[in-house]
Amino acid sequence: MGGAGRMASRGVWFTVGAAAALCLTGSFLGAEEKKQPPHLVLFLADDHGVEDAGCYGNPDVRTPHIDQLAREGLRFERAYCASPSCTPSRSALYTGLMPARNGAHPNHTPVHEGTQSLAHYLAPLGYRVVLFGKNHVSPRSAFPFEHVEGRIPPAGPDQGSALDTPRLEQFLAAHDSKQPLCLIVSSWSPHIPWPKNDGYNPAELELPPGSVDTPESRKARARYYSDVTQLDARLGSCLASLERHGYGKNLLFIYSSDHGAQWPFAKWNLYEAGTRVPLIVRWPEHVQAGQTTPAMVSLVDLLPTFIEMAGGKPPGELDGRSLAPVLAGKTDRHREAIFTTHTGDSRINRSPMRAVRTVRYKYILNLHPEVKYETHISRGVARDGRDYWDSWLAAAKYDRSAKRIVAAYGNRPREEFYDLTRDPHEQRNLSESLSASIKNGLRGKLIAWREDQGEQP
Repeated sequence: MGGAGRMASRGVWFTVGAAAALCLTGSFLGAEEKKQPPHLVLFLADDHGVEDAGCYGNPDVRTPHIDQLAREGLRFERAYCASPSCTPSRSALYTGLMPARNGAHPNHTPVHEGTQSLAHYLAPLGYRVVLFGKNHVSPRSAFPFEHVEGRIPPAGPDQGSALDTPRLEQFLAAHDSKQPLCLIVSSWSPHIPWPKNDGYNPAELELPPGSVDTPESRKARARYYSDVTQLDARLGSCLASLERHGYGKNLLFIYSSDHGAQWPFAKWNLYEAGTRVPLIVRWPEHVQAGQTTPAMVSLVDLLPTFIEMAGGKPPGELDGRSLAPVLAGKTDRHREAIFTTHTGDSRINRSPMRAVRTVRYKYILNLHPEVKYETHISRGVARDGRDYWDSWLAAAKYDRSAKRIVAAYGNRPREEFYDLTRDPHEQRNLSESLSASIKNGLRGKLIAWREDQGEQP
């Protein structure tokens, strides 16, 4: 593809009105405030599905602090990770580059040597850049955070690591709040293993679409929700500590997750449950409280947003584009299309896929449909989800619906097309019925973007 074609394809990926974004810093920061840029805090959950919070419409799960944050900030309805597994998602977030460009394409892999990330951009602007909690990116030369482990080890084989909120309190108390702080609070929750059920009635829970309704499924869901509620409590402790130590007056606070929950058709998948993430931004007196936006955004947009809010100029070669126009209430449009990738890892998740979603439609390309789709859920141990998955397999022997769901999980077609307006949970593949013009348009967008990213379609 020639240079003009590459620029055209990047036009799909880049933000609407990107050139205007760099002019909007003044709408946030007055002349006096430019001398004292805001503290930047990102609280990043691990495997928290977007529909698993009260403010996102879930009536079952208890998330009072996330819900309060939404009332005090701007809630994004269509925010997406770059890839639905830990390392590719986090590496993309911290570098502003999609996985194919930063190098961390499969899970548990490093970015390219020489790649720059958040600390490289913010430290020269006077920021102390700290990662508190889970890391899961490498090499250190590409991610030179000041790392505070902030981890309470598991109390037993069926329990996960916990965020050490007392240590976070100590860190905030010791830091000189006159120095701008960029703090990433990276939780281990609600990643498996999930804790024991804490106050949820499994029989009353609504299971996600595409689930097989078994007692084991309901028990697992109750444990997952218990972990989400524990995550919410730690978020509340973090917010209270920030307020106690004087950070709240000039604090841009963001809540999000690296990707969706470890549940069938979610994590490790390019369906909405895998790639759509919660995203809430609170910045008193700068971002209007209690609002929602339908703007389609990617987590790669956070890096340039932080650079701009810190008073810098985001590099033009990034895949991410600043959210400043959306945060300022200037627009509800940011991207015309969202692109996501999953390449798997070297062990179980070996079914690579690519996807594009527009305002209405999604196209998923499964690169090797001949390979059976398997994950830790279907091949792992009980704590990975194997306990309830085995109950699905048992149900599939006599229940037609369960048989269809299990077959759909393991056997993916070459192409999948979904109308997200009519079918938001992607239950009906329209590959045989969608018009050729719409399908070809989606295929063309994905081909052009993959070429631009350096992939060979």
